[in-house]
Amino acid sequence: MRSKFLPFSQPSITKADIAAVSEVLRSGWITTGPKAAEFEQKFCDYIGCPGAVTLSSATAGMHLALKALGIGVGDEVITPSMTWVSTVNLIVLAGAKPVFADIDRDTLMVSPSTIEECVSLRTRLIIPVHFAGAPVDIGPIRQLAHQRRIFLIEDAAHALGTHYMGEHVGRNGTSIFSFHPIKNITTGEGGMFCSDNQDLLDRVRRLKFHGLGVDAYDRHTQGRSPQAEVLEPGYKYNMPDILAALGISQLARVDEFNRQRTRLAMRYRERLAEVDEILPLSDPPYPIKHAWHLFIIRLDTDKAGLSRDQLMSELKQKNIGTGLHFRAVHLQKYYRESMGIRRGMLPNTEWNSDRICSLPLFADMTAEDVDDVVNAIKEVLKK
Repeated sequence: MRSKFLPFSQPSITKADIAAVSEVLRSGWITTGPKAAEFEQKFCDYIGCPGAVTLSSATAGMHLALKALGIGVGDEVITPSMTWVSTVNLIVLAGAKPVFADIDRDTLMVSPSTIEECVSLRTRLIIPVHFAGAPVDIGPIRQLAHQRRIFLIEDAAHALGTHYMGEHVGRNGTSIFSFHPIKNITTGEGGMFCSDNQDLLDRVRRLKFHGLGVDAYDRHTQGRSPQAEVLEPGYKYNMPDILAALGISQLARVDEFNRQRTRLAMRYRERLAEVDEILPLSDPPYPIKHAWHLFIIRLDTDKAGLSRDQLMSELKQKNIGTGLHFRAVHLQKYYRESMGIRRGMLPNTEWNSDRICSLPLFADMTAEDVDDVVNAIKEVLKK
């Protein structure tokens, strides 16, 4: 057994990262300013999108997107139940109705056909999720949304470095990225809203900072104009320069991080091929570049003779951390009771929700760490 606990995830923070943040602290401008603007531009350059807005979180980005699009009472929003609960919470808080599309059993992502089954005359928005570092089949989904005149927002929280059909996720359309500490790069907390819709970008930029007609930092005035007016009621979701500086430093190493994540994921696949009770996810059948945000397994509970929760508990006792991404939203107490949902409505989602487990995966891990995880799994399954 390992003598030291291996966490499920851990950010890679270097002396260069610390120096970048220290520089901001010494600059005298630590809230939203030149570094946030620089981070937006470098992020656009990296993924190839025309415009981006830094935010305090990806959740903030989704909130502002729903607000900017006027999503409200009587509207329906299609999204998977296999997602982080914040998206569905925000749909409900806007007064709209979440409509859950089932997922592919082995990629954990919605498909054009499962989304189309959910479309109604009330559908205003579709939010597909790029999952675990792999891209959803966004091409046909975009075509469907265009034909039905439904807006589309890509949940790209897992997808920094992910490519679909040779293009970086987020290059086209509207997408939201996350920089939470478990993501492929981190700003501590933070998010990025990206879009090729200039009107939508302007609205999100305005809403993120009290509804003022200018951003918190203006490149021309080197500060906020004292004459700025409130054009509409807004929020305070801006990203401070302290966080943006860390994001800039981390973004410079994202490809290096992702190459290491890929090496570790391939070793997991090789070693876990020896374990009949473990079912890894499948790659999508279209051309992709996987960013390996997560390495997810499914436990064959019949073969293993124990539950997923028991596996996670016993791995923790062996100093191996794990994660759960995700417990299906429609099975959460509030949504079960408020929407009258019963098991059986989303069979692929429910089957996976009972069996998935995320194994440790982060850039500073070693091949030996992977071997420790696999060996611990084998030991638990032998009992």
